[in-house]
Amino acid sequence: MPLLFQSSFGLRLNVQQVVTELIRFIKAEPKFSYKIVIGTDSQQLLNKRADFVTAVVIHRVSNGGRYFWRRFNPPAGGGKFHTLRDRIIQEVLLSLEVAREVLIELKKEPAIINWDFEIHADIGENGETKTLIQEVVGIIRANNFEAKTKPDSYAATKVADRHV
Repeated sequence: MPLLFQSSFGLRLNVQQVVTELIRFIKAEPKFSYKIVIGTDSQQLLNKRADFVTAVVIHRVSNGGRYFWRRFNPPAGGGKFHTLRDRIIQEVLLSLEVAREVLIELKKEPAIINWDFEIHADIGENGETKTLIQEVVGIIRANNFEAKTKPDSYAATKVADRHV
């Protein structure tokens, strides 16, 4: 099933269309540096189920940005999360899945330069998730991505959180 994202204009876009928009945004002001960032947040629902939202953010460093987001509700048979750790790991796995798809499309466009790529995790030194930092950052780095945690993980903690 294709990954479909919402734009701020209410349009539903597939990954290829999202990447087209990212490239268009970069080419509009090529002198800036850019960060392409993926982050997922979730909310525990009734019956140990969860609602996940993944955001794809293009940040024109010091000059704004755009984002796209998708909601994911795991199927009834496999969507129970008994611990916070299970839910956080699922957030990271969803971010990695989207990151791989976005990078496949970005690599088809060799002309764009001056961008960094990050995965943002909804974990930090304060609160219940502090014991998960090493594990989560390890998973992200093992997949060859730069990892950011709170307070620097705005794609997960601000953007995706807004739609959960």
